[in-house]
Amino acid sequence: MLTPGQAADIKMLPVMLDAAPPARELLADTAYDSDKVRDDLAGRDMRAVIPNNPTRKYLHPFDRKRYKKRNAIERMFCRLKDFRRIATRYDKLARNYLASLCLAALVSCWIR
Repeated sequence: MLTPGQAADIKMLPVMLDAAPPARELLADTAYDSDKVRDDLAGRDMRAVIPNNPTRKYLHPFDRKRYKKRNAIERMFCRLKDFRRIATRYDKLARNYLASLCLAALVSCWIR
């Protein structure tokens, strides 16, 4: 699902978790560090691998070694954003943007 550029990604997390296959843990950045997200993950029997927001008073433990593996996801997004059409989202329709995204992913994998 595509959201407007000004919408926070965290609002779509429950929808994405419902659509995804069951998992044991969620690796996310500090933008997803909220008690609501942590409670939702606990209700799904998922472990939160989320670093604490610097403003948090009570610090939750997280697996730093496991969190380091998240950089592969970040590298993938950076690779896709090398395509100007993907980074700026010129397409008006979600289906056209998805097609462009699929082509960029295919070219990125092929070049690699």
